[in-house]
Amino acid sequence: MKNVLKIVIVAFLAGFGGSYAFYALMVKPGLQTHEAETAFTSTESYDTPLTYHFSSSAAPTVAIPNVDFSVAAARATQSVVYINSISQGASYSYWDWFFNQGNSNRTQVSSGSGVIFTADGYIITNNHVVETAERIEVNYNKRTYPAELIGTDPSTDLAVIKIQPEGNDLPAATLGSSKNVQVGEWVIAVGNPFTLSSTVTAGIVSAKGRRIGILEDKFPIESFIQTDAAINPGNSGGALVNKAGELVGINSAILSRTGSYTGYAFAIPIDIAKKVFNDLVKYGAPQKAFLGTSVVEYNYENAKKYDLATNVKTFNGVLVEQLDREGPAIKAGLKLGDIITRIDTININSQSEFEEELSYHNPGDKITITYLRSSKVNTATLTLINQNGSTEIIKRKILNDGSLGAQLESTRYGVKVFKMKDTSVLKRIGIPENFTIVALNRQRVKDPEEVSEFFAKYRGRAYVYGINSSKQQMEIPIDIR
Repeated sequence: MKNVLKIVIVAFLAGFGGSYAFYALMVKPGLQTHEAETAFTSTESYDTPLTYHFSSSAAPTVAIPNVDFSVAAARATQSVVYINSISQGASYSYWDWFFNQGNSNRTQVSSGSGVIFTADGYIITNNHVVETAERIEVNYNKRTYPAELIGTDPSTDLAVIKIQPEGNDLPAATLGSSKNVQVGEWVIAVGNPFTLSSTVTAGIVSAKGRRIGILEDKFPIESFIQTDAAINPGNSGGALVNKAGELVGINSAILSRTGSYTGYAFAIPIDIAKKVFNDLVKYGAPQKAFLGTSVVEYNYENAKKYDLATNVKTFNGVLVEQLDREGPAIKAGLKLGDIITRIDTININSQSEFEEELSYHNPGDKITITYLRSSKVNTATLTLINQNGSTEIIKRKILNDGSLGAQLESTRYGVKVFKMKDTSVLKRIGIPENFTIVALNRQRVKDPEEVSEFFAKYRGRAYVYGINSSKQQMEIPIDIR
């Protein structure tokens, strides 16, 4: 028994000694080395901030400057208004149909924002804020003003409305330039989200020239400023301003699966908005200029598609994808697969940049295109045209029909009827405000004169087919006596 006890004691001491020797010779020097590598070094003076040494793989922390948006917010909020778009929508509730009231109308009100552009009451907003409105009201400074729709541009999602203020001394927004906006720059968004008036949120410019494919117009212009300033439903048409309080964009859209802000918001550059505003006020219609070509991004995939070199360092420019038969581009000698790199002195590197640069021009303007073909630089000077193929300015033409008690305007789809008087024949037979007549007795109509002549001469049962302000197709049976 004693021998066994001695063996256990000796084994324990031997193990302990071996462990201590391993710690002293191997572990402790390593710990000392590790402690020396991770020690912080500070300067000697307490008045100087501590200096920390990081490994090369870690990025140093950059202090965010103290940014005060109070001045910019004060300037911007006084120029942003609250807009109500009022329309009569068909009721689709179960009880309405059950009691045979499926055609009953209910007043629908949607809200948005707008920015005062001039002291005498011109206001810019989004087209989608007012496009379904039969009546528009502007709430500003605790007063409600009826608003007149001056014009719309679905291709940019912009619209201009007008109120009649007393004194013509509204605080118009101070306009900046979206071309000078830099990615990473601080901006604030001002609007009326969820009916909360004069709400201010801040963020940075996340990107420029964003094309996100949300505009349904035939010739959309998308070159959005992307920001992470919080924008929600009701902010549409509001202001995006820089730190100086200058207007740099008109808030238009969010990218969200929930319908609320998730970090991605988009604004129309103010330089585009200024051109559209001037067109709508002066002519009642946007003056879009066309080159007679459509382009796509110049990248590896598209270069391969057109059998172009793919071993280039950078893919600068846009590719000509389509040419109109009688357009300026084909007449100037451009071909499919040409790489447009410049319009006048402006470098073009994306489809959104191409569309934005053209948006600043009018039909009849002459521009110079720089393009590459077979690695050779070429130039072509051409004259831009309108959507009808001419160089004329397109003006809004309105027929004021006194016998019908309404105004008629030719649109892409038919003849729009609006500003109907209470005694209007059209209103009496059930035609709603802002209704676009597409066909009368199943015969297409395009000119206001056709509609006016039909109602002046026809008597009896008839059918009016068209589209209401909510973009719903309707066929209305009427009886003309």
